[in-house]
Amino acid sequence: MPNVTKRTVDAAKPTKKKYFVWDGKLSGFGLQVMPTGRKTFIVQYRTLEGRSRRMTLGKYGELTPDQARGQAVDVLAKVRNGEDPTVNRKIIRNAPTVDDLLDMYLSEHVEVHNKPKSLIEIRRILERCVRKPLGKAKLASVTRQDISKLHRSMRRTPRQANHVLAIISKAFNLAEVWGLRPEHSNPVRLIKRYKENERDRFLSGEELQRLGKTLELAEKEGLPWIIKAKPEHTKHLRNDIEKRRTPVNPMALYCLKLLLYTGARLMEIASLEWKHVDFEEGAIALPSKKGDGRKPHPVSGNVLDILSDIPRLDGSPYVLARINDPTRHITKELVENAWQRVRHHAGIPDVRIHDLRHTVGTFAAQSGSNAFLISHLLRHRNVTITNRYVNHDAHPIRVLSETVGERIEAGLKGRGVRVS
Repeated sequence: MPNVTKRTVDAAKPTKKKYFVWDGKLSGFGLQVMPTGRKTFIVQYRTLEGRSRRMTLGKYGELTPDQARGQAVDVLAKVRNGEDPTVNRKIIRNAPTVDDLLDMYLSEHVEVHNKPKSLIEIRRILERCVRKPLGKAKLASVTRQDISKLHRSMRRTPRQANHVLAIISKAFNLAEVWGLRPEHSNPVRLIKRYKENERDRFLSGEELQRLGKTLELAEKEGLPWIIKAKPEHTKHLRNDIEKRRTPVNPMALYCLKLLLYTGARLMEIASLEWKHVDFEEGAIALPSKKGDGRKPHPVSGNVLDILSDIPRLDGSPYVLARINDPTRHITKELVENAWQRVRHHAGIPDVRIHDLRHTVGTFAAQSGSNAFLISHLLRHRNVTITNRYVNHDAHPIRVLSETVGERIEAGLKGRGVRVS
């Protein structure tokens, strides 16, 4: 038999049936010629168990004869050591990919342990940022360099880059738990997070006074329209400017007031039920930590006064029920739309609803309260304000709530609140 060289490969012509050209020196190494003219290098061997295997090395053109011969030598050496390279290749080919891990992470962890809203957000982030660059990669082959490259590609959005890193880290930790990767092999380990630009916006005394006047006007008369059109396009507007105002949904206004006095999160108040309100104890049930079940939380008398003013709609369990459908609570979008109008009229266009929570935390800190009480007042889960939690009695929380409530009330009435 001739040796498999470039000359013999070029000389091999296709026939009606496939055939093989075997190498005269290296037993098992050869060339497969198909009727289509396709030429492929192969190696044939017999395992220790006596099974005959034929393994494809690659196409002629992609591999030279010498390169194919080198691969064949490696394969036959592994066979002599008791391995079966064909089976090993199938194992590698069928090994789980990053996409497989992410699918399992979503179905086995996120859907079970996270809120539906979190599931939607995590799935969106994975589709947008992770699956395209890493999804097809074999799970076992992903390195720290791969993750670092992805993280660096998102450096212009540091907060999102760090969020993606946290999600990937959780998924690879679970891969170790599920036996898909060796222990302590998480490729996210040691990758430094980007410094994030923390937003620290809260209301000053003057801004709080303007907000108080705006809320009062919105409740009694409604707010002026926000005119976005150019002057030449406003000829059909009412000439009487005083008539260019519309009411603001009263439930949305109640929600904004409760957010300002409690420092709670938007949906915690929007979904509040009357069974969560205890007037005798002066408390409302709020999650002790974000995502947890509700527990009684002391509030100021201002909050109880607001709750007392809210009309109860027949057949509705909700404090802030939809007027047209009392069986459901008001939506996040309704409150946000109301806030857009309120903050525009109050001259605080950069203040988000969540900044009302920052204002409560700032007022609490300026009232001389320690970090432990503030962490319980705002019900933080981690080190946002404090590094640890302490046991507490309801009384100091109530005192703190009252102090903050008095300052908020003074600000809304324009009684000279100073915020440094």
